[in-house]
Amino acid sequence: MKSRYRSHYIGELDEGMNGKEVTLSGWVHEVRDIGSVIFLLLRDHTGIIQVTAKKGVVDEGIIKAMSMPKESVVMVKGMVKDNKIAKKGYEIIPTEIINLNPLSSNIPFETTGKVPADLDVRLDYRYIDLRRLETSAIFNIESTILGGFRECLMKEGFGEFRPPSLVKEATEGGAEVFKVNYFGETAYLAQSPQLYKQLAVIGGFDRVFCVTPVFRAEKSNTTYHLNEITQMDIEMGFADHDDAIDMLEYTIEEIIKGVQKKNKGDLEKLGVELKSAKVTEVEYKNAVKKLNENGHKMELGEDFNRDAEALLAKLYGNLLIVREYPTAVRAFYSMPNEKDPFYCHSYDFIYGGLEIASGAQRIHSAELLETALKSRGEDPKEFEFYINAFRQGAPPHAGWSIGLERLGMKISGKDNIKECAMFPRDRKRLVP
Repeated sequence: MKSRYRSHYIGELDEGMNGKEVTLSGWVHEVRDIGSVIFLLLRDHTGIIQVTAKKGVVDEGIIKAMSMPKESVVMVKGMVKDNKIAKKGYEIIPTEIINLNPLSSNIPFETTGKVPADLDVRLDYRYIDLRRLETSAIFNIESTILGGFRECLMKEGFGEFRPPSLVKEATEGGAEVFKVNYFGETAYLAQSPQLYKQLAVIGGFDRVFCVTPVFRAEKSNTTYHLNEITQMDIEMGFADHDDAIDMLEYTIEEIIKGVQKKNKGDLEKLGVELKSAKVTEVEYKNAVKKLNENGHKMELGEDFNRDAEALLAKLYGNLLIVREYPTAVRAFYSMPNEKDPFYCHSYDFIYGGLEIASGAQRIHSAELLETALKSRGEDPKEFEFYINAFRQGAPPHAGWSIGLERLGMKISGKDNIKECAMFPRDRKRLVP
C-alpha cells in the first residue's frame, strides 16, 4: 500500500517505466551543479536515483529547490526518462520538489562515505549513520538472517515462544548479571532464555524457538562482545545432541543461502563475496590434538581462546562445529558423555574463527541436575523451581543458541560487533 508521499520506492523503478509519472520520497544524497544542469541524487532505503533538471527548461522554482543541503528530507514528483549515461540507465525529470522538513542543525558527518567518520561519532548519531549505504546493508542482511531463521524452523515444525527478560535467579549462575529492583525484591536481567525454553519443551510444545534480547554484565572492551545481544534459540524435545547439531547445520546453511539470494546488492556495497560452504564437524579432543600439532599449545580440558578459534578456521574451514567439550567448561545442564563423563554432549559453531553458536543435549534427570549444580558450588535449592520440572515427566531434549550480531558480523565482513547492533550497548554506551 502506497502513501501520498510515495507512489514507488526507488528500487521498484526500471527502464520499462519510461514516461511514467512517479512520486518518490527520501533524503538528498548529493547535489551537483555543473552550470547548465543540476543533478540531485535522491536516496531511500532501496537505492539512489538521479534527478536531473536543465536550467532554462525546468521551472526556476524547481532549480532553486534542488540546491537544498544534503540529507534534507524531500518528496520528488516527476517523469521517468531513459538515459543511458545515467548510472541506472534512466533518471527522473522533476515537476515538483517539496522539502518536507527543512534542516535546523548541521549533519554531524558525511553520509556518502567520501569523508570517513570515527565509529564512536557514528554511533553517537546512529540515526544518521543508518542512512549510510554500508550501514543499512548490514541491517538488511540481519533482517534476512532473522526471517530465514524463523522460516527455516517453522518448516521443521517449530513454534515461536516469548521468554521473560526478568528472572528471579541468574539463569546460568555466575556474577555477570544486571540486578534489578523488582518491587523490593532482587531480580536479574536474563542472561539466556535457556531454562524457559526447556520448560516449554517439558510442557509439551516439543519444538520451540525464540528471538530475544539477553544481557551480560561483562566489563569487556573487545570487538566481539556486547552487554545486550539478540539470541536466536531453539529447543527440541525427544532429541539428542546429534539431532540438534543436524538442525544447526541445516539452519546455518539455509540462512547463508537466503542472504546470497536476497542481499546481493547489500553484499556488493560491503565488498563481501559470500561463498556457499558445508559445515565441518570435529570432536574437541581431535581439535586440541590438531592445534598442538600446528603450534598452538593447550591441554585437554582447557577451553579455546580467540587464537585457537582463529587457527581452527584455518585448519578445518570457515564453518566448523566442535563437539564433545569437557564437562567442566560447559553449562551445568549439559548432558555428560555416557562413556566418558569428562566430556559432555555439547558443541560450538565457529564461523571464520569466532564462536557464533553454542548448544548441548540437556540433563533431563532431576537427580543428575542436582549433582551437576553441587559440583560447581551452586545450591540446588536456589534452582528448585527449575529442577522440580524434571521430576514430572521431562523428555530427552537438546538445543542451541545463535548470536545474531556475531553472525551478522561474520556474514557482512565487519571487524567490530558494535557495527552490527543497531543501537549497541556496552559498558560505556547507554544512548542513543
